[in-house]
Amino acid sequence: MYLFNYSLDNLSLMALTLSIGFVVDNVIVMLENIVRHMEMGKTPMRAALDGSKEIAFTIVAMTAALVAVFIPILFMGGIVGRLLHEFAVTIGAAILVSAFVSISLTPMLCSRFLTRRARGSTAGPTT
Repeated sequence: MYLFNYSLDNLSLMALTLSIGFVVDNVIVMLENIVRHMEMGKTPMRAALDGSKEIAFTIVAMTAALVAVFIPILFMGGIVGRLLHEFAVTIGAAILVSAFVSISLTPMLCSRFLTRRARGSTAGPTT
């Protein structure tokens, strides 16, 4: 938003609030697939590589569909178009950043921080 010289008004804050849901959604899809590979007995590094390879296209497709929804708002005319232009750009950029983080940062963090549980263990993390 700073690069485009946008202000932090109500519509921009609403765009950022909505984009949090998209960020979480992309990360959960990637994380679930990596955990599924770990449950199949793979090491965390191998599970992260295989899981991200399998699901990367899905995240790209989800991102393209979400960004496509907001493209018509960019081309709206009149007062409403000017009002919603900042909203559409902000949420579109946040969705694209979300896809990048889901494809690059999430698998790397999973390979470093996830650990395998003992087989048959249902206990959660210890406090």
